[in-house]
Amino acid sequence: MGRQWLQKKRGINAEKRAKITSKLAREITVAAKMGAPDPAFNPRLALAVEAARKQSVSNDVIARAVKKGSGAGADNASFELVTFEGMSPQNVPVIIECLTDNRNRTAPDMRSMFKDGRFGAKVMFFFDHVGIIEATHEEAGLDLETAALEAGAQDVEPLEETKEEESGGRFYTSTSDLDAVTNALRGAGWTVSQSEMGYRPKERASITPEQRQAHEDFLERIDDHDDCHRIYTG
Repeated sequence: MGRQWLQKKRGINAEKRAKITSKLAREITVAAKMGAPDPAFNPRLALAVEAARKQSVSNDVIARAVKKGSGAGADNASFELVTFEGMSPQNVPVIIECLTDNRNRTAPDMRSMFKDGRFGAKVMFFFDHVGIIEATHEEAGLDLETAALEAGAQDVEPLEETKEEESGGRFYTSTSDLDAVTNALRGAGWTVSQSEMGYRPKERASITPEQRQAHEDFLERIDDHDDCHRIYTG
């Protein structure tokens, strides 16, 4: 049974890799459509390309995605960002951002995933709309609050899964200060892996460990959808 389980696990991982590649390519396409097709003049595109390369997405896939977004490819991009709100089955607020070329397909799919929750419940007031920057520094043990203050960020929290020899932080800014804080962090030697607008919960929901696991399983099913771009939860 062990070898059969291993082969099944490999199949699942291969499928997830394909989904990740598809989502990364879509982000590159949208970034290229929203700005210049050259990463040197388009910060969002530069981060999208960097993220794709870290996941071993091929240069051919990256180049095709850029051409599609810039209109130089065989077909032009027609993706739009669609936001959905709701309460999970564990009564935790959730915001889902989808990149889709057909909202009439995506909306029913999202609704079906909330069959035990409350799809469409208004939950935006549970969140602040902020700039979110994830960054690491080669020097371990840096004071994150000092780094945030010097860069002009409003708040910071430790970044999960940071290497022992590094410092990692998730910096929060006002939406108008996102680019300025991103550039300040880079100037201070931080490597930025994400810089975008997003939603931060004002308070964390209090749920049991069993509910948390069920909530995470619920979010993972949504994240597996091809159109899902970002998920924010309280």
